[in-house]
Amino acid sequence: MIYVDIVSDTICPWCYIGKRRFERALVQAGRTDIAVAWRPFQLNPDMPPEGMTRDDYIRAKFGGGDRPRQIYQAIAESGREAGIEFQFSRIRRTPNTVLSHRLVHWGAKREAQEEVVDELFKAYFEQGLDIGDLDTLVECARRAGIDAESTRSFLLSDEGRHEVVTSDVYARRLGINGVPCFIVNRKYAVSGAQPPSAFVEVFNLAERDAATSAAQSAA
Repeated sequence: MIYVDIVSDTICPWCYIGKRRFERALVQAGRTDIAVAWRPFQLNPDMPPEGMTRDDYIRAKFGGGDRPRQIYQAIAESGREAGIEFQFSRIRRTPNTVLSHRLVHWGAKREAQEEVVDELFKAYFEQGLDIGDLDTLVECARRAGIDAESTRSFLLSDEGRHEVVTSDVYARRLGINGVPCFIVNRKYAVSGAQPPSAFVEVFNLAERDAATSAAQSAA
């Protein structure tokens, strides 16, 4: 078995693109021996709990001028190649992502983490929904096949908050300062939304490593 930890933020467009490219790599390689766990990272750890308007966020991050439009146009083109139709114009708020990361954590406990991540990306990037909003998150959970009322109770509690914040800090201590980052067998890292071939290469490397270790143990 090959274990992949995907360090990601729920409002990171390159993380959504990276997810699609990673999935394409799994299909191309014909691999069914990959175990995936999604790990939290906050691109904006100082974001107010209530988030901020998208316009204010863009101004704070990129300043004025035409640069933001050019950046997001390039992302949209890359997304299209991955089968994603980004709808940046629909996004009205940029949220604090702790609550959505807690939902991903909750999804793992319900064996629906992959589905939760997918629904969060779709909600934010394709529907322009505020994934810092409790009702939106409960609906994402429902779409992922998780009971809505138990999800609401979980998100209204503090359960999972410590794990999310601690994991975020740990990722930074590992030297991760941008996402997505795919860590394979806790040994190899694929940084960024790389093409499928890059993932396939690392899968093969990890497999050779495991075979070598097994042979040495048997000797």
